[in-house]
Amino acid sequence: MEIDSGSTQFTDFRSSDTNLNGGECMNPMVVNAFPVGIVHVINSGNVESEGDLRMEPSVGLEFNSSDEARDFYGLYAMRVGFKIRTGQLYRSRRDGSVSSRRFVCSKEGFQLNSRTGCPAFIRVQRRDSGKWVIDQIQKDHNHELGLEGENNSPVLQQKPPVAPKSLVEVLRRPKVKLLGQIENGGSSPSGIINFKRQKRGGDGRQPLPEPYTGLEFNTANEAYEYYQSYAESVGFRVRIGQLFRSKNDGSITSRRFVCSKEGFQHPSRVGCGAFMRIKKKDSGSWMVDRLNKDHNHDLGEQTVYVNKFSTASKKFIEEETNGMVSMDLGEMNTGKLIKRSRESKIGTDWYPVLLEYFQTRQAEDTGFFYSVEVDNGSCRSVFWADGRSRYSCSQFGDVVILDTSYRKSNYVVPFATFVGVNHHKQPVLLGSALIANESKECFTWLFQTWFKAMSCCRPKSIIADQDMAIQQAITEVFPRAHHRFSSWQIRAKERENLRSMPIEFRYEYEKCIYESQTTVEFNTTWNSLVNKYNLKGNAWLQQMYDKRESWVPLYLRGKFFAGIPIGETVESFFGTQVNGQTPLREFIPRYEQGLEQCREDERKEDFNSFNLQSFSQTKEAIEEQCRRLYTFTIFKIFQDELLQSYSYIGIKTYEEGTICRYLVRRSGNENDKHAVTFSAVNLSVNCSCQMFEFEGVLCRHVLKVFKLLNIRELPSQYILPRWLRNAEYRILCGAESRVSSQELKTFMTWSLRETACKYVECGTTSVEKYKLAYEIMREGGKRLY
Repeated sequence: MEIDSGSTQFTDFRSSDTNLNGGECMNPMVVNAFPVGIVHVINSGNVESEGDLRMEPSVGLEFNSSDEARDFYGLYAMRVGFKIRTGQLYRSRRDGSVSSRRFVCSKEGFQLNSRTGCPAFIRVQRRDSGKWVIDQIQKDHNHELGLEGENNSPVLQQKPPVAPKSLVEVLRRPKVKLLGQIENGGSSPSGIINFKRQKRGGDGRQPLPEPYTGLEFNTANEAYEYYQSYAESVGFRVRIGQLFRSKNDGSITSRRFVCSKEGFQHPSRVGCGAFMRIKKKDSGSWMVDRLNKDHNHDLGEQTVYVNKFSTASKKFIEEETNGMVSMDLGEMNTGKLIKRSRESKIGTDWYPVLLEYFQTRQAEDTGFFYSVEVDNGSCRSVFWADGRSRYSCSQFGDVVILDTSYRKSNYVVPFATFVGVNHHKQPVLLGSALIANESKECFTWLFQTWFKAMSCCRPKSIIADQDMAIQQAITEVFPRAHHRFSSWQIRAKERENLRSMPIEFRYEYEKCIYESQTTVEFNTTWNSLVNKYNLKGNAWLQQMYDKRESWVPLYLRGKFFAGIPIGETVESFFGTQVNGQTPLREFIPRYEQGLEQCREDERKEDFNSFNLQSFSQTKEAIEEQCRRLYTFTIFKIFQDELLQSYSYIGIKTYEEGTICRYLVRRSGNENDKHAVTFSAVNLSVNCSCQMFEFEGVLCRHVLKVFKLLNIRELPSQYILPRWLRNAEYRILCGAESRVSSQELKTFMTWSLRETACKYVECGTTSVEKYKLAYEIMREGGKRLY
């Protein structure tokens, strides 16, 4: 039946084996068309061709609601080969109700590296009748489209399943739906490829043949699975490239399958030229007509089929779960899925709640990142970080605390956080995680995932527990970072192991640890203590001595820890709001509340540092210099050191060429003394107290020597950008020489986004502030363009 005018209803009846989610039958969707072109309908009421709604979007097409329009556009996108998301909405000036909406291609805009500024969209407008009508449309895309029938469901428009079993079922399926499409009006009932994989040599079966020009296949799906299998045997991955359509009837005439490293849209891509193109013959079969086997990068090792779904790779698993899984599936090592059969301490009811929260946050924050470790189809550890946390890491990721204090007691959930220290010496969140268990593999996955999420930030120092699993994971992922043991765990171990020791031993033990001034003194005192109490065979003492560089203050002073006190327990970022005892129903609200409170405190300190001035107490030029540059908190630390320097006496004890050495001691206290060495060549200085190395602020002893030498300003190398008022901008400028262009672009994006957010937050507090913020941004825009 052909319809060229009027209103017609079409109902999409999807069977349980062809619906969008692979689950139960969906409710029928009614679309009213005003007017449409030619639509073929089967008299029984089912839409022709596998139940897909084959109607093309067009101006005038009418829907009962905007959600119905979105669903229709999502089905059309799935059929054509792209994904959609919700774009702008427009409100009525009369009553503020939504008057029109835009649904756009997922590659619209440039906020993410994967987006290409695609112009494709539809806009629906609400009529007085309450109906929604397409009034604007753009069908042309500026990027490659996926294969027709590929499960490209609307992005972030559907809620994730209410139970994790759907994900588990998908991951356990023996086959994955790939390219199931309609060829010349025929149907492919299951969408599963018919091509039987040829096993490689080594198991007595026929080896997989090399691709060559002229190789024929019955279907495009068969060609795709063949090329996937070939890629696995050689050591690379495949993705779908361009498709070409006939100018006569719009049918697909040829397809390209390319190496996953083709192009440059992502940092991991290197412009590889390897591909295979297939062309449709008049007989309906497909033939390889163009081929390039040469890669411009190293190939991985040959892989084995661990699970049948491994060849479909992460991409297709994501598509089968409606884009729900933005994760690393286990650890994909050149196509091989590593199995990890370990007990998980995370309740299964946590995953769907978290995944729904992650999707909601991704819709609001394009910088939001999350990853889920999967083992044999079961979810395990979870990591997430929003755009603000990722940007904070670019500023303050030099010192990182992995807080696993949930382990102090019986916990409901193994909740852990990555925490840094900002330029106000406040804690900043650098990521959150639920940890499946305390194995080395689990912590290795966690550190590797954090490393990827933070644009390959390598911390100088990490404060974490002393468990062997954590030590090994840090050594593997961050071999150059200095691992400092958590104080709470050191204290717990000491209480456990020193309980049976004499009081005298405990006193001498504390004195050895906290009062030793040199490594020679510490080693001598420790050995004397062990011998005196006949404890040479004590395994715990021997272990602590072997790891002394990770917990004894003497060994930690020369490492940068942003001044985090040694021997003191670091406060949890969320305090008592979120911890291992927080029940599931309260977890996300408390998490959001705690995070917002901490960030509000940071905004207040930013405001104070930029709008208020500290009082000078010495009127010296060096104090005025630091008053202008440092934040309130850091300036107070510096000012105290400067004032204390007046109580010290400096005596030159050595001079040779440009090198001088001073003994600086407190007046009236012979025991409070330190050696300061100064070089006039580059104004370099170091003190035996090592405050600058540990905290990044010059000590009173160095300031005393500077005064003796009449140095009126701090040399630039002793003013760390991380402590400045404008730390964000200064760190970004310093990053130009040490990061890739892609990472620099990411830093700039986060920096501008954070600045814009501050304008929005302040500008929406009143109409007057809105007008001012708008005028400032408009004038800035003129200068920018």
